[in-house]
Amino acid sequence: MPNLQLLIFLVILLALIFDFINGFHDTANAIATSVSTRAIHPQHAIIMAAVLNFFGAMYSTGVAKTIGSDIVKSASHVDEHVLIAALFGSIVWNVITWKFSMPSSSSHALVGGVIGAVLMTSSGVDGLNFTGIEKIVLSLILSPLVGMVSGCIIMLLLFRVFGHSRPTSINGKFKKMQILSAATMAFSHGSNDAQKSMGIITLALLAGGYIDAFEVPTYVKILAATAMACGTAVGGWRIIKTIGGKIFKLQPISGFSADLNSSIIIFGATLLHLPVSTTHVVSGSIMGVGAAKRINAVRWGVAQQMVIAWVLTIPCTAVMGAITYKIVTFFI
Repeated sequence: MPNLQLLIFLVILLALIFDFINGFHDTANAIATSVSTRAIHPQHAIIMAAVLNFFGAMYSTGVAKTIGSDIVKSASHVDEHVLIAALFGSIVWNVITWKFSMPSSSSHALVGGVIGAVLMTSSGVDGLNFTGIEKIVLSLILSPLVGMVSGCIIMLLLFRVFGHSRPTSINGKFKKMQILSAATMAFSHGSNDAQKSMGIITLALLAGGYIDAFEVPTYVKILAATAMACGTAVGGWRIIKTIGGKIFKLQPISGFSADLNSSIIIFGATLLHLPVSTTHVVSGSIMGVGAAKRINAVRWGVAQQMVIAWVLTIPCTAVMGAITYKIVTFFI
């Protein structure tokens, strides 16, 4: 039987692997639009995204506290086996969706994995904080819908302001502005997504008695931020192609609108300590921007596939987390 220290180490290792995969899986969120419009060279975009993901991850710990304290009623309902199962199931789901070039939510995956694993413990349903879960799920569901509506509004406003300008002149200006919008998108992505692993690691440390209160240690912030930055540096080209070109054919002005809109929503969620799916916020923003130009300009078939992945992620990862928990408890 492995000792507690080994199990804690395994939780931390899996959380950092999850963060690394989240980084390369979600690289597209920050740079797909600017790469697809050729506003910035792909390698330069990835380096920029990696650096700003790191600094974004160091910004705050509010989302980490939400993930660590709002899914379960207390740390007493969670042990290392639960967290190992949840992380492993989430990692498998992220790799599968990446393999099939399907933009899916790492946030959905992690929440589903924790729920499924907790349900298999002796606490069962009683261990879950349904008020907190409802808040998290609502933020995950509503954020892409808000992104679609606000993306459409921002694009319509830009059409009104620049509608009479020459396309070549407008594209040249917005290509430069896209670098700024991609930078803000990368920072906001790091500020929200990296904190999810921070929350899991801190929850493991609290459950194991290594810390007395749910406060994210500085070394946990640095580890999680570094793992995400390294994953981002690897790059997620499969997802970039889907996000950047298959939903809607982006121009510099529409790419700028999508990035600006997404970064506002994601960073706003970070300030409210709410976890959101950056993948789905960006996808929703692109759909809204495309619909502002013409409804049939959006490839709704691709959008439908994303919605299916959006709906299926939590139940699928809950099942994977539950199965993994049984396997983990049998062997360790």
